[in-house]
Amino acid sequence: MTSTESKSELFTVASGDGGDSLQNQPKRVSFFEHYIQPCLAEILGSTLFMFVGCVSVMGNVGISGSIQPALAHGLALAIAIAIFGEISGGHFNPAVSVCVYLIGGMELIFLVPYVLSQMLGGLIAAGLAKAVTTSIAYENASGAAFNAVQATDGIGSATVAEMIMTLFLTMVVSMGAINGRTRSQLAPFCIGLTVTANILAGGGISGACMNPARAFGPAVVSGYWTHHWIYWVGPLTGALVTVSFVRTPTHWMCFVFGTILSKL
Repeated sequence: MTSTESKSELFTVASGDGGDSLQNQPKRVSFFEHYIQPCLAEILGSTLFMFVGCVSVMGNVGISGSIQPALAHGLALAIAIAIFGEISGGHFNPAVSVCVYLIGGMELIFLVPYVLSQMLGGLIAAGLAKAVTTSIAYENASGAAFNAVQATDGIGSATVAEMIMTLFLTMVVSMGAINGRTRSQLAPFCIGLTVTANILAGGGISGACMNPARAFGPAVVSGYWTHHWIYWVGPLTGALVTVSFVRTPTHWMCFVFGTILSKL
């Protein structure tokens, strides 16, 4: 893509290239580094981030409202992205991975392994959180599963809230970490702050999950599945709305089908 073509694009994916011609030569990486290491980083990063989040919820019952979980989730996510971002991109969230793939920020071959890695990380995190928490605190918090929606009339509000909050999160990821013209070294900090702000704002409506893997792990370990589908439908819909903003629907549909056909 020429510089003129690049400037005409609404959304450009950062290439990461820079420096002289020697530095721009392709770097040889092993199969492990290219395919396995990113998935391991997603597992470990998801485990650490979600463990902190789950424990903060279990230790927060009746104390400080949404402040403790908001700060714990936001800070843990920012740190995890900062240390694992150069290896895997630091997604730790299926909705983020779907969004990043559809805007052209990752290869199709990584999408399913990333989602499975994130869900495995959520399972491990939920298990570890249960192991280090007292049974009383664990039961009071429903194992850190999302139980904010108790009445049927709150399902619609919770789903829409999850969609909007995830839209905000994936927009920050897209423009702060993926877009070649707007990406920033402060992206981990901005993404963490977005999660913190969303939890403070929407914790009482839906629990402010924004992450299907974060909902899945505690649901499996605790057996609490009430309205669990909200935390898949809302975040994934929000991710797709973000994609429609940064790339037109026709653009990303052609991108998806073109990628699939190229693999055949």
